[in-house]
Amino acid sequence: MALDGITLSMLKKEISEKLIGARVDKIHQPSKEELVMSFRWNGGNGKLLISASANGPRIHFTESSVDNPKNPPMFCMLMRKHLAGAKLVEIEQFGLERMLHLSFATYNEFGDPVIMKLAVEIMGRHSNIMLIGPDGKIIDAIKRVTADMSSVRQVMPGMSYVFPPAQNKMNTLEPDYMLLAKRLKTGRDIPLSKALMENLDGVSPIVCREISDFVTGEMDTRAHDLTDDNFELLAETIERIIGEVKSGAAAPFMVIEENGHPLDFTFMKVSQYGETMEIRRFENFSAMLDKFYSERSGADRMKQRSNDLFKFVTNLADRISRKLDVQRQELARSTERDILRVKGELIHANMWMLEKGMTSVVLENFYDDCKPVEVKLDPRLTPNQNAQHYFSEYRKADTAEKMLKKFIEKGEAELFYIESVFDLLSRARTDDEVVAIREELVAQGYLKNHRKNNQKPVKLAPKEYISTDGFRILCGRNNIQNDKLTFKDSRKNDIWLHTQKIHGSHTVIVTEGREVPDSTLEQAAVVAAYNSKARESSLVPVDYTEIRNVKKPSGSAPGKAIYEHYRTAYVRPAQFEKLFGDK
Repeated sequence: MALDGITLSMLKKEISEKLIGARVDKIHQPSKEELVMSFRWNGGNGKLLISASANGPRIHFTESSVDNPKNPPMFCMLMRKHLAGAKLVEIEQFGLERMLHLSFATYNEFGDPVIMKLAVEIMGRHSNIMLIGPDGKIIDAIKRVTADMSSVRQVMPGMSYVFPPAQNKMNTLEPDYMLLAKRLKTGRDIPLSKALMENLDGVSPIVCREISDFVTGEMDTRAHDLTDDNFELLAETIERIIGEVKSGAAAPFMVIEENGHPLDFTFMKVSQYGETMEIRRFENFSAMLDKFYSERSGADRMKQRSNDLFKFVTNLADRISRKLDVQRQELARSTERDILRVKGELIHANMWMLEKGMTSVVLENFYDDCKPVEVKLDPRLTPNQNAQHYFSEYRKADTAEKMLKKFIEKGEAELFYIESVFDLLSRARTDDEVVAIREELVAQGYLKNHRKNNQKPVKLAPKEYISTDGFRILCGRNNIQNDKLTFKDSRKNDIWLHTQKIHGSHTVIVTEGREVPDSTLEQAAVVAAYNSKARESSLVPVDYTEIRNVKKPSGSAPGKAIYEHYRTAYVRPAQFEKLFGDK
């Protein structure tokens, strides 16, 4: 999974056709390493997403809506200062390097026309977005790189912009086949696909694997083992790819796993996966990348913003788990209390042969076929006092067992609740959802309330879907909303669904007195499975019953419910996307 130079050239063409001559309308920075720039032009407008994230550096048009922080970061403010209202006049790519320079015509503080550049470098963890002034100096970057961080290339305000160090690769669209053959033969003895990656610029691992598979029939053939026929076929294959790219026949294709999750993408149709993967073509490269990264980047973005909450919930769960382990060990020891009682009774039964000062005695255990058992004695106590000591320890152990069972039951319920909060937090996609979960933890006494007096609590509506039969399907976003949806807002003949013994959101089919067809039941079960901890599973059991059969246990934590008279449906969460898209 990598945005290679050829795909970037396709994106450059796609972006240029729409945005050359367009003006910057708005600039947002939804996360630490992402920018969203809104453009307007005659008869249209669009949003360009630029990411320097190590997990998904890219640039493309986006239709996704993301929440922006209430206080924009300094880099965002700087971008607004210099580029708000600027006209995009040129986009440059240098060979097949994974970088684009966007040139903007604007005015400086004196009113003079100037050209500002935005350098977008897509290079894995070294990716960056830099604003460059008319003098070629860096105004600022979304990632500053000091000398302590890199001795090769620093990126700091006021420094002259220099290109990243060149790699010793040849342009795939203008190859020297003699040189390539020599490098493959004399270079490192590694699989052909990796050797191609080391020598060809502009192609990603999936393309190199595809070439290797086509040339040799397998992807693990070593570069040193290539025959003359292999080299001839290799040149023909690369020429075919060059032809597709230059003729405009290259198209966006996404590799999709059986569970519906995107695995990889490229600019050509691939066959290396056989029938194990779906290869889906998209209308344009932006639509493909927007689809590929939308869910993943959403999760990463929210993880960055809610990192403190994730850490708190994780530490809390660990603390409760450790406490439970200690209590279970103590409970295991307390189950041996009957031995204490037996020893006390044996002392009583054999009082006539015992005297003060003895440290131990071997007695016949009449509870166990008169087998001999050693009984330790305190020489400072009389026989009767020793017996009472054993009875006292027995009563303590008996009481401890009863108390420990209650503590363990309470601890397990608390851990179950905290795990449900973690699950909901991991699936949160908006700031409001995270804030609502934070408020829930405040209400439950786990966090202090830092809300200002004039701030109102966050109000969120449940997620809503419409089945193909026209039924509303509602799904809670947090535990408090789960309770409200199930026990306050729903009617007794509405249908309630939940993943079986798996953390997930309460899901309700609003029946309005109508009979619910099986198709809607199945679609609602898919919604429940998708909005649960089992989202990544292939097949998930979902229980469903009427709301009248669902009860709230007295004193239980938010989101807890018990139910009876239910049926179970087995569904695939991967169907969610086909049914409801990206909702």
